[in-house]
Amino acid sequence: MSHRRLEYLHRNRIIYRRYPIYDKPNQVFTWGEFYQDGTHECYELFRSKAKITTYRSLKWHLLVLWYLNDDMERDILQRLAKFICDKDNGFITFTIPPGLLDKIVDQVVIQDFDKPPKNKVRKVIFKDGCGLSISEKLKIVGSLIGRSRKVTKEAIYDAMCVINSNNESITIAKLAYAYDCSTRTIHRNMCNELKLEKQRLNTELHEKI
Repeated sequence: MSHRRLEYLHRNRIIYRRYPIYDKPNQVFTWGEFYQDGTHECYELFRSKAKITTYRSLKWHLLVLWYLNDDMERDILQRLAKFICDKDNGFITFTIPPGLLDKIVDQVVIQDFDKPPKNKVRKVIFKDGCGLSISEKLKIVGSLIGRSRKVTKEAIYDAMCVINSNNESITIAKLAYAYDCSTRTIHRNMCNELKLEKQRLNTELHEKI
């Protein structure tokens, strides 16, 4: 089953996406927002078809859900975790032993969140249903972030997020298209962390049950 059953989250009023609330955008458009210095406050779970493929990713998703829903009780998180970990519901690709899931939930609920869950910096954030094609989004990212004429790690990650959220594989050619540069430039500016993230996002996107 590939369809993700998000209606469970909607029915139980679970927050799983949130735009920045403290960081203020430098520019606001009809399609979204631009943050010159970036923001770590954008959480967008389950936006693409990518599924959870590792224990580490599962724990991070549960941490974000626990953080975004600050009035959530432990038993509700426990039920939510079990729902997400049921492969038939379309969120995850592997089976996790109940005892291990209980331990992960225990680790999540003891977090006091003096600091929010770790999240990568974003500069360009598109609204849901903005109506733009992948090419239009990449051109916007390239025009806003590429003004400095320097392709940075942060710029590459923003383009990767756009491509992934549109349920497309991330390729070097698409990243080069976004910034109107050569593929060699992209290769030169991709650190090992970005290479691993590219591989992870593509793997999760195409993972089959």
